[in-house]
Amino acid sequence: MKFKQSLILFGMALLVFSCAQNPFTGKSTLAIMPNSQLFPTAFAQYDQFLNENKVVKGTKDAEMIKRVGQRIAVAAERWLNANGHQGYLTDYKWEYTLVEDKTVNAWCMPGGKIVFYTGILPIAKGETGVAAIMGHEVAHALANHGQQRMSAGMLQQAAAVGLNVALKDDDNLELYNQAFGIGSQVGVMLPFSRAHETEADKIGLYLMAIAGYNPDEAAELWKRMKANSGGQSPPEILSTHPSNDSRIANLKALAPQAKAEAKKFGVTSFR
Repeated sequence: MKFKQSLILFGMALLVFSCAQNPFTGKSTLAIMPNSQLFPTAFAQYDQFLNENKVVKGTKDAEMIKRVGQRIAVAAERWLNANGHQGYLTDYKWEYTLVEDKTVNAWCMPGGKIVFYTGILPIAKGETGVAAIMGHEVAHALANHGQQRMSAGMLQQAAAVGLNVALKDDDNLELYNQAFGIGSQVGVMLPFSRAHETEADKIGLYLMAIAGYNPDEAAELWKRMKANSGGQSPPEILSTHPSNDSRIANLKALAPQAKAEAKKFGVTSFR
């Protein structure tokens, strides 16, 4: 019993002392591994990825990716400074790279290292579509979603270890572990990931609008993403992402708010 109580107290202390506030949402977020440790690791992994893949340099598309990324980053800094968060981006090292790959994807490492695959450019259909994608990826970095996912994974593992130690029914331990794994994944980790995607959609929409890109284009982009997938996707409850239809509806609803936010920065017309 003493061990169980100690484990619970340890978990509670870990949650209390490993929270950080997201300036974009005002929410407390998990931050077990500090950015001072996470960012250098992410930067090293990013460099290794670039060394192992074909980086596109000097083309119009490559320059567009950098240009859009820089505009979105400036928009983020303007928003942060205007809302009392000067210096928030001090440790971020923004970099925007186009990689030759047919995969329809883009991603961002903690600390601001962003990759676009050439396969997503036909669906973006130009600079505004790229801005919608870029805003979303930059938002993941700004909201420290990578840090939160890593922290949640560490807590999930710790809980599994605690379960193994606390249970005395060795005959059914494997069954308990399977049930815990499925339950924690479907009931906690996947909703956690979907919430991050929705959060990044909102933040990204605001950033692209402040950068002068039409936020209405984000919903149109996801219509094209849905068409490209052929409508094939797992049920939302079993996915790391919201369904395409949920996402499109949410982006449509948020676009007027994004334009209103951009207006605070003097942006009233959009590319």
